[in-house]
Amino acid sequence: MFRHLRTLQQISRRTLSSSAPRQLENKVPHKQKLFQNDNGLPVHLKGGTPDAVLYVITMALTVFGCGYVVYALVDAALPKKKD
Repeated sequence: MFRHLRTLQQISRRTLSSSAPRQLENKVPHKQKLFQNDNGLPVHLKGGTPDAVLYVITMALTVFGCGYVVYALVDAALPKKKD
């Protein structure tokens, strides 16, 4: 048991102290080319399918919210009938 903990401690120390930092690819030029391309799409849809899904969800929530606000205002404005 102690041997496993000691090995784990050595591995974790070794990876933190002697490992080279990971090189990340610079994606900015690719994104600039994608968003500056004149392909007839609005900028909020140029990101592909995830942008389209977010757009549809946002519009659905907006329409639902507006409908609920109108319902709440009508419900508050019209008096309730008392029997």
